[in-house]
Amino acid sequence: MRNLVVITGDRHQNYAWDLKRDYSDPESATVGSEFVGTSITSGGDGADMTAEGEKFLAANPHMKFFNSQRGYVRVTVDRDRWTSDFRVLPYVTKPDAPVSTRASVVVEDGRPGVQV
Repeated sequence: MRNLVVITGDRHQNYAWDLKRDYSDPESATVGSEFVGTSITSGGDGADMTAEGEKFLAANPHMKFFNSQRGYVRVTVDRDRWTSDFRVLPYVTKPDAPVSTRASVVVEDGRPGVQV
């Protein structure tokens, strides 16, 4: 895997987006991918989509995924691809929440940007 990939957190939200050479030009070259993971319990139960998330997606064409549930990002990397599984919990304010994969987002070797 030879692409630029950035993984970070804790914004209390999950994101996947393309890193652009020039964000003021939506047609600008994509130079990498960024994955942002939420915290596992901070900030309460969260939600799949929020009004803020809808605004983020509308204002940022390079943003390919938004989610506001609590959880973590599980990453699998091999020579051909990077896969980020956004693992989420429906609630954290009581015990025994089931974990599920909300989305799996891929970066393919030699192809900058996220594939949803």
